[in-house]
Amino acid sequence: MLLAIALSVLVGAAAQRITGMGFALIASPALVILLGPFDGVIVVNLCAVLSSLLILPRVWRAIEWRRFSWLVLPAFVGTAAGALVATLVPGPVLQLGVGALVVVALTVTLLVTRTEHTASGPTPAIIAGTASGFMNASAGVGGPALSVYAVATRWPQAAFAATAQAYFVAIGFTALAGKLAATGWAVPALEPGAWPLVIGALLVGLLIGELAHRHVSHRAARIAVIVIAYAGGTAALVDGALDLAR
Repeated sequence: MLLAIALSVLVGAAAQRITGMGFALIASPALVILLGPFDGVIVVNLCAVLSSLLILPRVWRAIEWRRFSWLVLPAFVGTAAGALVATLVPGPVLQLGVGALVVVALTVTLLVTRTEHTASGPTPAIIAGTASGFMNASAGVGGPALSVYAVATRWPQAAFAATAQAYFVAIGFTALAGKLAATGWAVPALEPGAWPLVIGALLVGLLIGELAHRHVSHRAARIAVIVIAYAGGTAALVDGALDLAR
């Protein structure tokens, strides 16, 4: 089990460094199965924040701070709304709705980008940030909304990947602190030696991603971002549908 946990963290960290997102979408399913819903999500949140923090120094100069502020401030509002809705709406229904929204929005965005129209200004960012915060708090999938925004605005991959790290640190730390505070700061009780293995896998994954990043074109990285976003939306949709069918 420890090897499976380490492998999930390693692959997620590598994807995060190469594409700018994807840690939670890749690592979460396996860790939730292996550790349970609570411990699995906490480990994912913790590793995701740490991963983005470690990547930040490497991409600091490419961060677009104005666009970051347009995204992160509405995301905090969306996080509060998502947490409230999550307490009122059954989980499977919420996941189904969020998954469908991501898939439809991304598909429409890809069709729109075939035209010469490009979204710009603070309004699309405010909408994307709010949606991302809401989806992150309600269903644990905040990344796909950011991908939709990146595609719609034709955001250059390097700037997107850099700014996303600062964004994920902000909303990830907020979500992690909120969950731990709500449970009396209970840390997941993993097997002895598990934490060093998890952190080691995270560092190795980031190193692999750093080396691979130099050989991956921006076009290939953007395609990977879109694929990961689709995978996240589809996974939420299918998981919600299966829960409703039980």
